[in-house]
Amino acid sequence: MKIMYAVTPEQENYMHYLLNYFYTDIFPYYFDDEQIHQFEELGILSLEHEHVTYNGTMKEAFQIISALQSLITVIEHIGEQGECEQYEWLFVRNQNILARHGISFPFQAKQFTHKKALRCSVYFPATSQWVM
Repeated sequence: MKIMYAVTPEQENYMHYLLNYFYTDIFPYYFDDEQIHQFEELGILSLEHEHVTYNGTMKEAFQIISALQSLITVIEHIGEQGECEQYEWLFVRNQNILARHGISFPFQAKQFTHKKALRCSVYFPATSQWVM
């Protein structure tokens, strides 16, 4: 008999927060709005895609959360430093962890070496709730 622990609602919410973080705080620096919209349609970084094998266990949630956190850290470092060779293995390792769970992340580390100079996107979170 094998006992499995279910993911908590807080962990589930945090996982969705990290997935959303890619769309609001990372992708707009590297891709235009049309490309990001295509990512959404293709189910990139989505838990609701048909190929996702995530079953809601705590072990899987921790693996996905740590892979997402690592990718965010690597991408932000690459974006600041402009070099990706020494972190390529870490990028690919975490990309493979997501792939094991059926979560699509079809990018290469070198795509994140240069941030856009003008960052204007509908995907950026609003800075305030007031409409002027």
